[in-house]
Amino acid sequence: MIDIHCHLLPGIDDGAKDMPQALDLAAHAVAHGITHMVLTPHIQPGMYNNDHQSIQQVFELFRQAVQAQDIDLQLAMAAEVRICPEILPMIAAGEIPLFVSADGKKTILLEFPHSHLLPGSDNMIAWLRKQGIDCLIAHPERNKEVMGNIDKLLPFLNMGCKLQVTAASVAGSFGEQSRLVALDLLERGWVSVLASDAHSLRRRPPELEAGRKAAEAVIGLKSANDLVVAEPQAIVGGMFASA
Repeated sequence: MIDIHCHLLPGIDDGAKDMPQALDLAAHAVAHGITHMVLTPHIQPGMYNNDHQSIQQVFELFRQAVQAQDIDLQLAMAAEVRICPEILPMIAAGEIPLFVSADGKKTILLEFPHSHLLPGSDNMIAWLRKQGIDCLIAHPERNKEVMGNIDKLLPFLNMGCKLQVTAASVAGSFGEQSRLVALDLLERGWVSVLASDAHSLRRRPPELEAGRKAAEAVIGLKSANDLVVAEPQAIVGGMFASA
């Protein structure tokens, strides 16, 4: 399985605190059927002041440590980017690492505030699209405004955005309301990818299978498998030698 949203890089955001924790997460992912991971630390100006250079430095150290520990995991890097005006000049300057498909298509993993959908987000997404960047919206099922009205996502879907649902939400680990919204999104055919959004072994482990299995009960085996293999591969296939 391919996990394209996780916070394994040590000491760079609210994910793994240090290298031993990061390596434990990597080993756990492999033990639970994950073969490829795109590491996506937060970029949120004013809180997580990461950029391509700072992420690259930590990523290289982590990749070397994974290899030294003989953990059989293919790694790439991008970022989970909080939607805000400050990211526009960063994107223009190439300071935000993006997903890259096998044919070179770029996609940004966008995060809305947890409480609401930020006014003007549609304008920012339209600008990104003009730059040739597709948008994958992170964990919409955990957004309070979406929980209140799932149709709030329609304008973004109509603009070509894709949705990444947290696997643990489908399995019920984020509460009943998030689970019901996730199931509704699956039933509507609006979900493009399941990902772990892993932060720690205790609270948010790097696992996809429980969510994939729960999705299978709603959309069938092939479609559920596609959410953790074919669909993420289509978005990030250009970042790995093989995926």
